[in-house]
Amino acid sequence: MEVCTIGFTKKSASNFFNALRTARIGRLIDVRLNNSSQLAGFTKRDDLRFFLREICDADYVHQPLLAPTQEMLDGYKKQRSTWQEYERLFLDLLAERQVEQQLPSDLFDIRSVLLCSEPTPERCHRRLVIEYLQSKWGIITPVHL
Repeated sequence: MEVCTIGFTKKSASNFFNALRTARIGRLIDVRLNNSSQLAGFTKRDDLRFFLREICDADYVHQPLLAPTQEMLDGYKKQRSTWQEYERLFLDLLAERQVEQQLPSDLFDIRSVLLCSEPTPERCHRRLVIEYLQSKWGIITPVHL
């Protein structure tokens, strides 16, 4: 099963929603810890829910189980920890939370995309989520939009 990922930073609303439509996304799974900040622009939680329904005929789900803790995020963003440290801590958190068992069984029943803010997946926790689930379930093929 293909599961897509996307970041909104450095994308216009037009590019963002066209990428979702082109990929035939039916559900966006928001894996951000903070999804209602003014800095989120067109991806602010309530606005995004509306835009997805109107533009892409897609559902919006916020899944904080797949988000880092505020402490982890602050440590990395404020350069108190390296990417390698953040990655290890986040993967440990996913294992501790047992996300592979805790996620609703129908979460990926329709073509889905994980949303975070980073423009590319290399240093973003959305990639780590996909790789973690792939290692546990073995049936996921990541597609980074």
